[in-house]
Amino acid sequence: MRWSTAEVARMARVSSRTLRHYDHTGLLRPAGTGNGGLRLYGRPELDRLQHILLLRELGLGLADIAAVLDGQTDEVAALRRHHARLLSESRRLRTLAATVARTIEEREGGEEMAAEELFEGFANDPYAAEARERWGDTAADSQRRVAGWDAGRQREVMAQGTAVNARIAELMRAGSPVDDAAVQAAVAEHHAWVRHFWEPNREAYIGLGELYVDDPRFTTTIDRDAPGLAVYLRDAMRVYADRELA
Repeated sequence: MRWSTAEVARMARVSSRTLRHYDHTGLLRPAGTGNGGLRLYGRPELDRLQHILLLRELGLGLADIAAVLDGQTDEVAALRRHHARLLSESRRLRTLAATVARTIEEREGGEEMAAEELFEGFANDPYAAEARERWGDTAADSQRRVAGWDAGRQREVMAQGTAVNARIAELMRAGSPVDDAAVQAAVAEHHAWVRHFWEPNREAYIGLGELYVDDPRFTTTIDRDAPGLAVYLRDAMRVYADRELA
């Protein structure tokens, strides 16, 4: 018995795009292809998909899941690492809850919060969750890095990102091609900024650029600097990755 991508997506309640991504990364290969290149899945692939989705429910990233399923790492060890990440995140959330409580108190006439206290507990990278889903522990490490930043460091890093995007937007408005030396110098700064959070290799950096365009949430945010900036930045990031990260 074989099932098509659409049939598997319906049964498992995942998107066809997710199945294509699993195929592309090697996490879940189809059993074969039918007419017109149609992906077909057998019972062993369905069993593997069930295990993937179970481990996702437990919160493991795709890299950890692949290592578990392919016998490269112990499942309990992977869960222990995830448990450590959850503990780190729970500490951040407790800090954020305290910040919200102080904010409520201030709004109700209490003592004014110090400026450096306003942002305690906030996550910094708006792309971290998506990156963690796509690239697992490499991206997940960003959460542990950010957890140690104070409010001043948070503001400094985010200001750097805003400045880089503004510089790239200015070059786009000037009509500079994405492979122009000035554009690539600005993208090098963007890559350096991303490295505050995680260490993207060539594939991951190109994938991040694709995410900027594929997900309307990110496109809307980036295009605030200039309409079309997300696409321009994606294309410039690909050039940089091919030249510098190969």
